[in-house]
Amino acid sequence: MGKQSLENNNCVHCGANCGSNPVIWGNARFCCNGCKTVYQLLHENKLYTYYNLEASPGVKLETTEFGNKYDFLENDEVARKLILFSDGTLAKVRFYIPVIHCASCIWLLENLSRLHEGVRFSVVNFVKKEAEITFDQSKISLRQLVELLSSLHYIPDLSQSQVDRLEDKHSYKKLLYKIGVAGFVFMNVMTYSLPHYFHGKPMEDKLSNVLSILSFILTIPVVAYSGNDYILSALKSLRKKSANIDLPIAIGILTLFFVSAWEIFSGTGAGYSDSLAGLIFFLLAGKWYQSKSYEALSFERNYKSYFPIAVTRINKTREEKIQPEEESILLENIQPGDILMIRNHELIPADSQLIDGPALIDYSFVTGESTLARKKVGDFLYAGGRQMGGIIRIKVEKDVNQSHLTHLWNQDKTYHKPTDNLKNLTDRISHYFTPAVLIIALSGLVGWILSGDTHKAIFVFTSVLIIACPCALALSIPFTMGNTMRIFGRKGLYIKNTDVIEKLSHINTVVFDKTGTLTRPNENQIIWEGNPLNDYERDALFSLFRQSPHPLSMALANYFQNCTYTEPEHFVEVHGRGVFGKVEGREIRYGSEEYVTGRITNGQKRSSTVYVSINGQEIGHFKISNQYREGIGKVLGSLRQQFDIYLLTGDNDAERDHLATYFKTDHMYFDQKPADKATVIEELHKNGKIVLMTGDGLNDAGALMQSDVALTIANKAYQFSPASDAVLEAHRFSQMAGFIGFTKISLWIVYVSFAISFLYNLIGISIALMGSMSPVIAAILMPVSSVSVVAFATLTTRMMGSVRLS
Repeated sequence: MGKQSLENNNCVHCGANCGSNPVIWGNARFCCNGCKTVYQLLHENKLYTYYNLEASPGVKLETTEFGNKYDFLENDEVARKLILFSDGTLAKVRFYIPVIHCASCIWLLENLSRLHEGVRFSVVNFVKKEAEITFDQSKISLRQLVELLSSLHYIPDLSQSQVDRLEDKHSYKKLLYKIGVAGFVFMNVMTYSLPHYFHGKPMEDKLSNVLSILSFILTIPVVAYSGNDYILSALKSLRKKSANIDLPIAIGILTLFFVSAWEIFSGTGAGYSDSLAGLIFFLLAGKWYQSKSYEALSFERNYKSYFPIAVTRINKTREEKIQPEEESILLENIQPGDILMIRNHELIPADSQLIDGPALIDYSFVTGESTLARKKVGDFLYAGGRQMGGIIRIKVEKDVNQSHLTHLWNQDKTYHKPTDNLKNLTDRISHYFTPAVLIIALSGLVGWILSGDTHKAIFVFTSVLIIACPCALALSIPFTMGNTMRIFGRKGLYIKNTDVIEKLSHINTVVFDKTGTLTRPNENQIIWEGNPLNDYERDALFSLFRQSPHPLSMALANYFQNCTYTEPEHFVEVHGRGVFGKVEGREIRYGSEEYVTGRITNGQKRSSTVYVSINGQEIGHFKISNQYREGIGKVLGSLRQQFDIYLLTGDNDAERDHLATYFKTDHMYFDQKPADKATVIEELHKNGKIVLMTGDGLNDAGALMQSDVALTIANKAYQFSPASDAVLEAHRFSQMAGFIGFTKISLWIVYVSFAISFLYNLIGISIALMGSMSPVIAAILMPVSSVSVVAFATLTTRMMGSVRLS
């Protein structure tokens, strides 16, 4: 790990020069004891990959002694402001860490659990420079966690780690100040240069020299303040031995600045102060113009508000004898004080208080840990938890934060799937773009110098550096895919993130579950065959049916809706098999024949069958005939023309003949347990299939995770599954083929945007090389090109969406 020759005097950790008195440990040199400490820590924990990802990735560390610096974190009030979630043992925090700068940073921060056993899970948002960390408070305190990060020199900016940060507003004001300074100088310098521009009467040499010097002095704050972001960004990239998009711009700015200084103070020319001030002014004005244009054209940053979860709200009635009314409402309609009913496996939508329990909460969606937390009446429940038992009732304490729930969905790594190649292609192009531009600019500089026109050589060199811009290339994907997400959201298809759209465009196989996916819940014909049920048995069965969100359970609960509900003493749901519970002393089991009776029969049945036993005695079964969704023939017929379609169902083969109209005989699988479904998807992958799995998110969770794209169908009471990549409103089922087809159009729009971006750069660089473009004009055209590509991508997506998804 990081072995270093003693002839090399650079610090093996941060790359800084070690000076005349380096700190030595083994064969490695360090610039200070801090770097040596971090190196030793990583070495002891065998975290060698940190140094393999990037040469000298560390940041210089001055000290690892913190003393009382972080004592304030032991104050409960301070800790509560920083901790996003806590169940008494596990806690979750989000830190803003400004020094995150490379792949090694991400790798190390996401492997903190190997440095301290108290850290359970961590994930980094590189763009926002944020780290979300789940930790065990019994093994590491908040203060110790911050000290651990600080010892690695990933020092959290605790003042910026609050939820309500104002950095965007501050950055916007700072940009306007810089534009103001650059604009003021540009106007004054242009005034001094008017005689030259309009070929007026030449000024006296002394006056001309004074104005040239004055113009140059005025450009110093423009370069040092207004243009410093470009220069600092370029320097940081060079320190890490990489070339970012700001490097050519910074070189262009510094070239004009130092050449102007040489010409003015040597008396060989008037310099380029006007071009320099104009360049920076128009670059900054372009940045502002881009941000405002993107804001207007963007795919609505709050598209996540389409997050499709609905819950059951209990409305109190005036007469106590009448059962409270229940209604299914969307998250946006939940108010503090509402009483909500949460069934088995349903999500807690807002921070709440448990008023009827007990509850068994799975916070893995929030923390990444699958440990269950037992809660009693009066306990506080965090949004994002999932009830893993019978029905509970909660009182909403805070407003619903849909963006928080969607953030959990997006960052959930339990169901992580590989990313696609489109973004990787963009990254590779951008990586080689800057070196290529530098080579072209230098070639133009040398060519014009050899031709004897030094003045034009400087203009050509600077113009090429400024006009060439991969921004449009990088922005094509987020704006096209993001706008597609927005269109889909308005039409009833909710996408987890933009990567899913690209994956959807590549699928060649669609797999369907039957119950709750192809069939309509609560629109069934139900027949009871067995011993007559008395009122007590009917009430007990109804009380158990209400606990489960499975489509058959919900259909049976609706069938017995006039019965009296009693809180079960016990409730367990075994996915793919059935339910066991205890109501008023009666032990009830219902589900598949094998689960309830132990019998395994292969005889063909004509409907879905739910067997029932009470106190160990089989008493009969329900026969449930399915009603298929409207337009199923049209949807499956359209999909069959483009994809291989399969059926995976836990039901028997009673409707094989009917379903054979839509599916090939060897593409239908019946009596499939959850594990069986996942195995079938795995086999399809082995045969080169790219699979879209469509299910209800319950018994299909394993298959959804195994598939390339997981789609769940949302009925009246939505059952959200973190395993899903997308959720489709049930009444939009008939448009499923159209949604998939539109993803291919979105991909085509991205490729056309790429072509426009390349064409712009080709034409712009060619004109600049001919010496027909000044740096100021290049600075004006650069942001216009990006906005043009973004406008094309956005408006074309919207237009095609209105035509194809109307």
